[in-house]
Amino acid sequence: MDLGIAGKRALICGASKGLGRACAESLAREGADVTICARSEPALDEAAAAIGALGGGRVAAVACDIATDAGRAAVLAACPNPDILVNNAGGPPPGDFRDWERDDWIKALDANMLAAIFLIKSTIDGMIERGFGRIVNITSGAVKAPIGMLGLSNGARAGLTGFVAGIARDKKTAGRNVTINNLLPGAFATDRLMGMFDEDARTKRMMTIPAQRFGDPSEFGELCAYLCSVQAGYITGQNVLIDGGAYTGTL
Repeated sequence: MDLGIAGKRALICGASKGLGRACAESLAREGADVTICARSEPALDEAAAAIGALGGGRVAAVACDIATDAGRAAVLAACPNPDILVNNAGGPPPGDFRDWERDDWIKALDANMLAAIFLIKSTIDGMIERGFGRIVNITSGAVKAPIGMLGLSNGARAGLTGFVAGIARDKKTAGRNVTINNLLPGAFATDRLMGMFDEDARTKRMMTIPAQRFGDPSEFGELCAYLCSVQAGYITGQNVLIDGGAYTGTL
């Protein structure tokens, strides 16, 4: 299926590896011109070269910290009028909420809530004017089923989820073919997750998932690309779980 996004400009955050990179790869294969950003320049350059070798749209890379004003300014200078925005940032560390100070909370909010909000603020009006826009925020399955030791992530990502629920349903946004959705990943076979467990622990973790495996990042990227497609214009304000059936609730 042709997703109708060839030639569209896509900005993907946290795209040097993992789920962000998978999204960039899928969008590039569909012919979108992608601008990727991440903090690690060597990893980012390797990702840009690999994505460029796929033979799709053009690829540009900006090494920056998207959680800072300077980082956002740098990436928006490289891609000032994106048609597609994929917000993504690594989660804050786990722990006991009794040990977290105000600075810990501010760092979590900056990375996992405010960075996305400020990027949306900087890009959404242009999307509205052009009559096309797709915004996808990579959050977490923990938004649906919070995990105690991930309190920093639970709080920051839930805040972003609430914010998006309001603006995605604004008639000035949805009525101009601009959609905003959240993708909620479960356990995926990224470098980060695989490095957290030895083989025995990985096997035990997989057995807790109804699909009996970790997700392939490419599966996540393809779902992201679909949400960015012309065909997905009637989907907005949604929290889309992709977790192999791990979440047991009905809502």
